[in-house]
Amino acid sequence: MLSGTALAVFRLNGQFLDVAERMARPAGLTAAWWQVLGAVLYEPLPVAGIARAMGITRQSVQRIADLLVGEGLAEYRPNPAHARAKLLVPTEAGRTAVARINPAHRALADALSARLGLARLAEVLDALTELSAAMHDLEQDRPEA
Repeated sequence: MLSGTALAVFRLNGQFLDVAERMARPAGLTAAWWQVLGAVLYEPLPVAGIARAMGITRQSVQRIADLLVGEGLAEYRPNPAHARAKLLVPTEAGRTAVARINPAHRALADALSARLGLARLAEVLDALTELSAAMHDLEQDRPEA
């Protein structure tokens, strides 16, 4: 069961990344850039906070955040809670780029809802969220090597 679940999740991740790349490209973004911008659309976060929310390394987020800032799609602002950990905030250009993806995103959401039904889609979300939490808990309980 674990192997089958892992393979299904890996396949699903690849499918989501592929469709995200296709949706993001016309807006001048990559899937990774969209993911990081999306993490800070409604609340500025430090790079470490974005990494925790996305489940990826801080170094990966730092590299992408620096690229977004270099492209004028985001900016760093002072963090009142931590002098060295600046907050990442999308610029107006970053918000506009993400907004350009919304129609394609909505179309995919509508198609998936029509295919699975809203109730089943909610069950899938609940199951994936529960699986992620269980994996997180198991990692926290694991003794350091």
